[in-house]
Amino acid sequence: MKFLVVLAVAVACAVAKEEWQFAPIVKSNYDQSPDGAFQYAYETGNGIYAQASGAIKNPNSEYPALGVQGAYKYTAPDGSPVEVTYTADENGYQPQGSVIPVPQPIPEAIARSLAYIASHPPAVEKSYSKPNSPVYG
Repeated sequence: MKFLVVLAVAVACAVAKEEWQFAPIVKSNYDQSPDGAFQYAYETGNGIYAQASGAIKNPNSEYPALGVQGAYKYTAPDGSPVEVTYTADENGYQPQGSVIPVPQPIPEAIARSLAYIASHPPAVEKSYSKPNSPVYG
């Protein structure tokens, strides 16, 4: 049984190695300044492209943060193009692109219900238990 598992793994690795291809680097740039700012870009022969630039925000404050803007693109296995732009800073990673899911709008009836619930909080029920009762310990 162990032999069959090892044989199956070896065959899978051989098939995967044949499908895997090297992609030549067509373009590659990287720049960094002494103050921490940077920018980079690269492109491969199979159409993968990425670029980003960033700098330290509020460097002399108690809470410095790195702010980065960038983009990347590639072709998905199904042949569709994937393009994403993003910002990453003290507010987190914020991607935008056609492959990023967008939530559906809230139906009007549910939005009205949520507004009603927010404007009419539940009444606090008064408890008539004695302070030394088993409910309070």
